[in-house]
Amino acid sequence: MAHIDGIPLKKQFGQHFLRDQRVIDHMIEHVKLDESSSVFEIGCGDGFLTKSIVRQPFARLWIFEIDTDWVTYIRTAVKDPRVQVFEQNILDYAFAQFEQHKPWTLLANLPYQITFPLLHLLQKNRQFLKEGVIMIQEEVAEKIVKTSGRGYGFASVYFQHFFEWKKLDKVPPSAFLPPPKVFSRLLYFKPRASVVEIPDEENFWKFIKICFKQPRRTLKNNFAHTQFAQSPIAAATLALRAQQMNMADFLALWDQIR
Repeated sequence: MAHIDGIPLKKQFGQHFLRDQRVIDHMIEHVKLDESSSVFEIGCGDGFLTKSIVRQPFARLWIFEIDTDWVTYIRTAVKDPRVQVFEQNILDYAFAQFEQHKPWTLLANLPYQITFPLLHLLQKNRQFLKEGVIMIQEEVAEKIVKTSGRGYGFASVYFQHFFEWKKLDKVPPSAFLPPPKVFSRLLYFKPRASVVEIPDEENFWKFIKICFKQPRRTLKNNFAHTQFAQSPIAAATLALRAQQMNMADFLALWDQIR
């Protein structure tokens, strides 16, 4: 079992600790921090990112870490009155606690297994957010930023509706200890200033999932055996694949059939 500073790395937490300072510098360069900034970090590990954040101007840094060993380590290693460490799974945290000090900036090297649950959590609580940079698996990052073609799917449409995204560094496995089996990617994000209102939104997103059920198949095929099979949709539209459509196209179709 691998150890860092005498502490064992735990596979169940998906621990891969970044070791390339240039990547950390790039993360911090892409957010705007000043003496009034509220920052949070998810999964600090041995504090490789944390120690760079505390050299920046900010008002407070909240750290969420589920490994007791690293919580104890960071509370000893980082002596800064602006820093508060929570031994807490961020997915279980009551985001209402962020209200008082909003807006918040997120800087985090995320465990791969919580990427989508965390993105959904951020979407539900985007009113508390200013911007952020996250490190996630390269394949997942590509899905989020795609606007058409292979890899473009429900996640692309959904998360682009609520956030602006920008691809930053591609990070090789060698930048981590222990190295993961895949490449990673830094993604910058910020909530959209205005989000288009969607009629009957809950059912709209269910409809989008049906559209992308089999992304390489046509809408006609994906609508077979659903309530949309008998809808008055033009043949030319039914011949399209969802990967050929953008949000405006989906909204126009939704207005027609809902």
